[in-house]
This record gives sequence, structure tokens and C-alpha cells, in this order.
Amino acid sequence: MNARTEPSQAAPSAIARPPLVRELLLVVGLFLVYKFGRQLATGHTGESFHNAHRVWDLERTLHLPGEGSVQSPLLHGDTLAQLANTYYATVHFPATLAFLIWLYLRRPAHYVWARRALAALTAAALVVHLLFPLAPPRMLAATGLVDTARIYGPSVYGPPQTDHLSNQFAAMPSLHFGWALMLAIGLIVATRSRLRWLWLLHPLLTLLVIVGTANHYWLDAVVAGALLGLALAVIHLPHRTASTAGRAQDRLVPAEEQVLVGAGR
Repeated sequence: MNARTEPSQAAPSAIARPPLVRELLLVVGLFLVYKFGRQLATGHTGESFHNAHRVWDLERTLHLPGEGSVQSPLLHGDTLAQLANTYYATVHFPATLAFLIWLYLRRPAHYVWARRALAALTAAALVVHLLFPLAPPRMLAATGLVDTARIYGPSVYGPPQTDHLSNQFAAMPSLHFGWALMLAIGLIVATRSRLRWLWLLHPLLTLLVIVGTANHYWLDAVVAGALLGLALAVIHLPHRTASTAGRAQDRLVPAEEQVLVGAGR
């Protein structure tokens, strides 16, 4: 039987890439607003430690595993602790930046979606930082945890009393984990490889690092994941484009339909 192929549907038009200069200004502006906003949350040391005791007690009430079970293997030698500290200090921003650059160049529609989700997550985190200042577990004697960065290095923080470049009392939520989770979700959604699910190893490793180095509690990651989930529920995925959906599958058109196909042209 004679047959011919016709595209099942027209390929969706490509999404226009946002202007580069505008995006650079927007991303830098959002980052500066966040850094400035975090500084507004400083000066609440007493409240930060009070909240830290509350979070620690809540985790024990919920029977969450102790953070010490993650930190203990790191303390058997300098190498693992230094690797964890290096990962914490150097992967967070570069990985997120590389993620956004790749999406901008290869998946413009997904870039806009991911940038909006990250901005919403970061804005929500800033609100929580202002309303619920929280000392990290490395500062809380009741945890029995050690500050691996201070002991083994490298460290991105100085003494809290003299560190004016960062707010160390903004542990909840953990943007290290939230951004890492968004990176994994974004790459899983924007790519088609069967191996794309391996990107989930990034937030998993990040979770082990932030807990093992005593920079965050388990609940810091839980809250970050919940806020990201809310952001993604509101910010919808882009429509699939030819670049993400692949070429449209051709369908066979029986010979009887050829006349109709030709007549429609």
C-alpha cells in the first residue's frame, strides 16, 4: 500500500532568548538585594541561639537521625573533612551559575522558568532569615558537633563578631541545598538523556556536606525543599519546544488520504 509521511504537528516556534545585558543586570541585582537583605537579619544573636535550641529539640522529637552520624566519618582524617569543606565553599555559586548559563544558551524557555524559580526561592528564604534567625549547629554546644571548616579548613567564614561580609545566623532555609535541588530538577526537566536522573546526586551530596560540616540542620534542607516546591507549583514549566521535545514523529498517511493532504496545501 502506498503511503507517505507527514509531520504529526508543526514544530513549536523557538522561544526567544532574553537580552543578555538585561539578564546580567537582573541576576546581579537580585544577588545584591539578597546579600543586603541578609545583613538586615544580623544583630539577633540571642534569638538565633534560642531558635537553634528549638530546632535541635524539634529534630529529636521527630526522631530525625543525629547530624553527628554524618559528621563522624569526616573526622577520621583530614582529607574527607577538607574535601567536604572545599565542596561547601566552592561548588555552590559556580554550579548554579554554570546551570543558568547552560540553560540560557541551550534552553532559553527553561532558563526563564529556572531563573524565576530560583528568585522566588531566594526571596522566600530571605523572609525566613529575617523572621527566624538561626545559629548553625557548629555554633551550638548542645549538638556536640565541631566546626570542620575552622579546624580543618578551608573556611569561608570568619569569627561571627568580626565577619561583616556574611550573616552566619541565617541557617534556615539552606540555599546550598535549595539551589542544588533546583539545579537537578532543572536539568532533569530540560534534558532527555536516560542518565539525567543522576543529577539528583548533586543535591544528595550537598545535603551530606552541609550537615556533615555542621553548617545546617536537617530541617534547614526540609524547609528549603518545601519552599522550592511551592515556587515550582506557582511557576509553570515552559511548553515543550523542538529543542527539548526532539523532532516530531512522522506518521504514515494512507494513500486514500493523499488527496486530502494535497488539497489542503
